[in-house]
Amino acid sequence: MPHVTVGSEGADSIDIYYEDHGTGTPVVLSHGYPLSGKAWEKQVSALLAAGYRVITYDRRGWGNSSQPTDGYDYDTFASDVNVLLTELDVRDAILVGHSMGTGDVARYLGRYGTERVAKAVLMSPIPPFLLRTDDNPEGAPQSLFDGFIQAARGDREAWLKQFLQNFYNLDIYGGSLVSDEAFQASVTVAVAGSPVAAVACIPTWLTDFREDLAKIDVPVLVIQGDQDRVLPIGVTGQRVSTFVADSQLLVIEGGPHAIAWTHADQVNDALLDFFKK
Repeated sequence: MPHVTVGSEGADSIDIYYEDHGTGTPVVLSHGYPLSGKAWEKQVSALLAAGYRVITYDRRGWGNSSQPTDGYDYDTFASDVNVLLTELDVRDAILVGHSMGTGDVARYLGRYGTERVAKAVLMSPIPPFLLRTDDNPEGAPQSLFDGFIQAARGDREAWLKQFLQNFYNLDIYGGSLVSDEAFQASVTVAVAGSPVAAVACIPTWLTDFREDLAKIDVPVLVIQGDQDRVLPIGVTGQRVSTFVADSQLLVIEGGPHAIAWTHADQVNDALLDFFKK
């Protein structure tokens, strides 16, 4: 299986698994918590059919990547992306992140710039800043995330299942836009992830990306469902334009957090339209 080595832990290397298919303009897809690059299944097929080179990867701690006990912060995640893009010599890329993956995209662009990047997409985004502070009153209280951490530590499997129920708005879309089999497949991927990562990733959601967004000098498309229960649009997607000059927001009516799966046709059409501009 293809991997790039991004560091070490003791005598063992820390390796990031990736898949690289097709030719043409490269599109790099960064997945959300608590899944893997396989979450982009419905986008990969559409993008390959449209003539793009498609690169997916598993964030450290998830999928087929290494499961170290440290490095769960956005500076490290961005460094992992930088190693991947450098090793594959990716240029004029379009970076696409979903959920936690939007933090990878924002921090990469804020730290490493746009030498290798032509455009970016933030789907169901974490940026700009989730934590409520004096200068960010729109954010959520620290106590909410402390509760998430406690739940993940107390019963990881139950926490992940409940998280994914909100991820898909399963009470509404279960059995229709999300089959029982698809939901169970996501639970299986989530539970197979690192127990350390399942907890350690949660505090990273409170990363302040405002300065990163302000440095972005390429076009940005934000796509988000108006029924996103994980990252409500009023706190996230609707605020990105405050910090990114060249950005546009597409709101998917009825869309949950997992719009890449439940509303794949709308998402794919929006991606292809944005890529061609």
